[in-house]
This record gives sequence, structure tokens and C-alpha cells, in this order.
Amino acid sequence: MTDDVRGALLRHIKDKAVVHGKVTLSSGLEADYYIDLRRITLDGAAAPLLGQVMLDLTEDLDFDAVGGLTLGADPVATSMLHAAAARGRTLDAFVVRKATKAHGMQQRVEGPAIKGRRVLVVEDTSTTGGSALTAVEAVREAGAELVAVATIVDRDTGAAEKVTEAAGVPYLFAYGKDDLGVA
Repeated sequence: MTDDVRGALLRHIKDKAVVHGKVTLSSGLEADYYIDLRRITLDGAAAPLLGQVMLDLTEDLDFDAVGGLTLGADPVATSMLHAAAARGRTLDAFVVRKATKAHGMQQRVEGPAIKGRRVLVVEDTSTTGGSALTAVEAVREAGAELVAVATIVDRDTGAAEKVTEAAGVPYLFAYGKDDLGVA
């Protein structure tokens, strides 16, 4: 991984996504800061860097599709898809719905079929790992082979241990709270 790309993305995260103040996280836990990574994953300057950093983070893994629980994982997977294409690699993306669609094809996993394929589950930030584990369950039910779970930022509040134990695959993250200067 090139340090300049990794460092540039970290600067974007620190400048745009770390919000200080008391918040309640989706996990129900309270924190003195919030990491709003949609300010990064949907940013025209930061998203291309994100795709490169996440591809570099997962370069030793063998997978051909990437996705996770909507909404946090969608732009992460899309950034990786585009970064892979720029490197001459084909990588599909998929979206895991929070609930099975009640009409149409009634699918929980949208996008190119993942049955029988090696997939990576991603998310933007992890606190307890709940979103990742919801996606893990859905991709396994869809018949995919899960190779790992990867997140941009790990809040160091137990997600790594919970995901590794429950899913039985590696858990990777690009940045921890120490990298962001929050404790």
C-alpha cells in the first residue's frame, strides 16, 4: 500500500468525518465522538482513495465480489469495484438488504449472483460487528463462500473479536481509533 494514498485518506477522515460530541451509536452504545464515514465514502476526492486503500488492505485475499449491509457498505464496495477496474481487475459488488424484498425477485442480496463465489464483506465503521454479521449470514444463505470481513475504521470496542469468533474468518481494518487520534 502506498503510504501517500493511505495518509491522504486518513487526512480526509480526520478532517471531514470525525465529529466530537456525545452521540448514541447504532449499536446503542454511547460515545464522545462519531465517525461519519459517509462524508468520506461519498466524497469525490476521498472515495477513490478509499477504494485503493481497501484493495491494498485485502490484496492477499482471493475474492471476486464485495459488499455488505446497505447503506454503510454500498459506497465502500463501489469504491473497491472502481479501484479494481483501474488496476485491470474485475470485481463485482453486491448489496445486502436489511430485510428480504417483499416483491419482485424477493432477494435479500442484490447485484450479480454470489452463489458459489468467494466474497468479501465490508462496512464503513465497526463498533460491535452487528452489521457485518448480518451481512455474513445473508451471503452464506445466498450460497457464497465468505473469505473475510473488512472495515475502514474499527472503533476497538469488540467488533474484531465478535466477528472473528462468530464468522470464523479474518477481520481486517484500515484504521483504528488510535490512527484517528480519538480514545
